[in-house]
Amino acid sequence: MRREPGGLYAAPSTIWLTVFFLAPLAIIVAYSFLTPGVRGGVEWKPTLDAYRAIANPTFAKVTLNTILVAIGATAITLLIALPCGYYMARSERQTLLLMLVMIPFWTNFLIRIYAWIAILGNEGFLNDILLALGLVDESVQFLYNRGAVMLVLVYTYLPYAILPLYSTIDKFDFSLLEAARDLGASKLGAITRVLLPNVKGGILTAFLFTFIPIFGAYAVPLLVGGTESYMLGNLIADELTKSRDWPLASAISLVITLVTTIGVLLLLRANGASTLGGAREAKAEPEPAFGGAR
Repeated sequence: MRREPGGLYAAPSTIWLTVFFLAPLAIIVAYSFLTPGVRGGVEWKPTLDAYRAIANPTFAKVTLNTILVAIGATAITLLIALPCGYYMARSERQTLLLMLVMIPFWTNFLIRIYAWIAILGNEGFLNDILLALGLVDESVQFLYNRGAVMLVLVYTYLPYAILPLYSTIDKFDFSLLEAARDLGASKLGAITRVLLPNVKGGILTAFLFTFIPIFGAYAVPLLVGGTESYMLGNLIADELTKSRDWPLASAISLVITLVTTIGVLLLLRANGASTLGGAREAKAEPEPAFGGAR
C-alpha cells in the first residue's frame, strides 16, 4: 500500500509554529523561573520570586486598568463594526467599501498614531478649529488620558472587527428577516432574534481579533496615554528595558498568555455548545420564531 505523505505537507506549518511560537514560549517559561541578572538578562538559579512579585498591588491596579480599557474599547469597536458590516453586506458597492476598510493598512501603524496626536494635540487640528470658532478660550486637553487611548485603539482595530462581521453577514440569508417581519416581528426584533444569533460566529471572531491585541497594547497607551492609561504591555516593556527584570516580565507575559488562551477556549466552547444546543432544539421542535400566522 502506498503511504500518503501527509507528514511532509504539514512539515512547513509545524516548523513555523515550532520556531516562531513554541520556542519563544518555552524561553519565556524558562526565564520566568530564573533569577534576574545584575545588568539584565538572567542567572540560572531557579526561583519563584517573579511570580511572588506579581502579587504586588501595583500589578493588580495596572491589570484592572488594562481590563477596563480593553473591554470598553472592544465594546465600542463592535458597536461600530456591526452596522458597518451589515451595510457592507447589503450594499451593491462591496468592493469599494472593502477597499475603504483596507486603506488604513496601507499606512504604517506609528504614522497613524502620530496623525491622531496631530489632530488631538493642544496645538492640533481639532483645537485650532474650536479656537477659530470661538467655542473655547484655550486649548482642550484631548491627549494623554484614557479617552484618547480608547479612541485611538478603536480606530486602530476597527477594520479587524468589520472584516469578519462582513464576511459572516454576507453569507446570511436575508429572506429570514423578511419572514420574521411577516410573522409580526419589529425591525429591531428581527435583527436581535434572527440576524444576531446566526452571525454569532462572526461576532465572536471580531471580539477575539480586537480584545486580545488591545489587551496587550503597548504603543498606543505609551504615545497618547497618561499615567492613568498605563497598561500591562507598558509594564512588561518597562520591566525589560528600565528595571531590567527579565524573569518578572516573562512571568507577567506567561500569565497573560495563559489567561487569554483559557478565555478564548472557554468562549469557543460556549459558542460551540450553544450552536449545537440550538440545532438540537430546532430539530426537536420546529416552531415559528414569532407569534401570529401559523
